[in-house]
Amino acid sequence: MLQPRLKPTTLETSLLKLEPMNLQHLTGFLSAGNHSQVWQHMPINRCQNPETAAAWMKEAIDEMTQGLQIAFVTIDKRTNKIIGSTRLFRCNDKDKSIEIGHTFITPEFQRSYVNSHAKYLMLKHAFEHLGMARVEICTHEDNQQSRQAIARIGGHFEGVLRKHRRAPNGNYRNTALFSIIDDEWPQIKRHLLSTGKNQEEFSYVPS
Repeated sequence: MLQPRLKPTTLETSLLKLEPMNLQHLTGFLSAGNHSQVWQHMPINRCQNPETAAAWMKEAIDEMTQGLQIAFVTIDKRTNKIIGSTRLFRCNDKDKSIEIGHTFITPEFQRSYVNSHAKYLMLKHAFEHLGMARVEICTHEDNQQSRQAIARIGGHFEGVLRKHRRAPNGNYRNTALFSIIDDEWPQIKRHLLSTGKNQEEFSYVPS
């Protein structure tokens, strides 16, 4: 598998900013993620304390310096608060595929505009800038809220991968696998743009 050099980049709509992660984001990242419901389908709470959160962030930042992923903090532009995190990673340049994952949204902003704006930005970057043919989105088999959110944006359910990923504690996770391919992107893009009050919500023009 060939690994292209993914370049950290900031992605924005009028309401949301996805900003490449750095350790200066630690306090806001910790505050956004330290909620038990965020991690109920994960083996550990990655934001349970500053040391755990910083270690997880350092791993992501190190992989960004190698061009292996883009790890974002999710920022609500109306309050300038960090409200979650997400990543583009597992990029296969030979087959033109990439994964969106390691996503969490603080409970206050779940079932809001955040998921549609963030997925719009990341899918647009994957298909229109990176030239991907396929984007995968994975979640725990039992995470029905996440599965419904992925399906709502147009993710195609491909099945459950059994014993797909092993956690640090040795337990295995069954993964629900969804995908979006480049042929579907124009229709899904129109759908995402229709979810806001107007399409201008999804625009951003630097001042």
